[in-house]
Amino acid sequence: MRLGVANVRTNFYSGSLIDTPTGWLFNKKSGLLILFESYKKSLSNNLKVYTHLFYANQLGEPAQLKNSRLHSIECACETWDELVSGGWKIVTSKFH
Repeated sequence: MRLGVANVRTNFYSGSLIDTPTGWLFNKKSGLLILFESYKKSLSNNLKVYTHLFYANQLGEPAQLKNSRLHSIECACETWDELVSGGWKIVTSKFH
C-alpha cells in the first residue's frame, strides 16, 4: 500500500462552533502515526478529542499502539497545528 499524504497547512481555532481535528497525521522521520478522533460521549459545550499514537510499519501503516490520550478541544487543536507546522503530513488514504 502506498501512503497518501497531503502537504497541507490546516489550522483549527478554539471557539464554540468549530470542528474538532480528526484524521491521521504521519511523521516519516520518526516513523509515527497519530489518529485524532472526537470523543463521542463528550458534551457539546465540553468537546473532547482522543489521540492514538502508533508506530508505523515499513508501508507507513499503523503497526503498534504506543499510547492514547484524551484532550480538550483546545489542546487537540493546538497539538494538531504544532505537528503539521513541524512537518507531520495529513494522511489521505484509509487504513484497513
